[in-house]
Amino acid sequence: MPGRRRAREYALQALFQADLTDSDPRASLSGLWTLLVDDDAARPAPPALEETGFAREVVSGVQDRAAEIDALIEAASLNWRLVRMPIVDRNILRLACWELLVRNDIPVSVTINEAVELAKRFGGPDSRAFVNGILDRIAHDVGRGGRGPRKPA
Repeated sequence: MPGRRRAREYALQALFQADLTDSDPRASLSGLWTLLVDDDAARPAPPALEETGFAREVVSGVQDRAAEIDALIEAASLNWRLVRMPIVDRNILRLACWELLVRNDIPVSVTINEAVELAKRFGGPDSRAFVNGILDRIAHDVGRGGRGPRKPA
């Protein structure tokens, strides 16, 4: 599994835990690292330096720009308030939205595809389409492509 994909998974897990427990996502990420470097042979290989660096960047970036990110998601999600979204979907959207805002070196299609893959793996049956649609609108809203909002018939 490529390094950034695993890093996004780690970031999602930390953001999810922090959202669920109303705690600091950076602390959640540190706790995750502690679990991953345990000597237990049943655990996957410890994260590589590239993975930990990117995961920290994502978690810190989402936390630092939380109000802006949440406002973008709310504006792009027709008929869905942020607090009513499934926690997994909400945090996938947050991390991908941060990428769309900050990481111009990552193509929009990669950001959206990676978010959809996270939604397939960790979300519910409708998560993939929901995440894809919202991120497409956000990409349009921040000037990075996308189809934008649907026009009324």
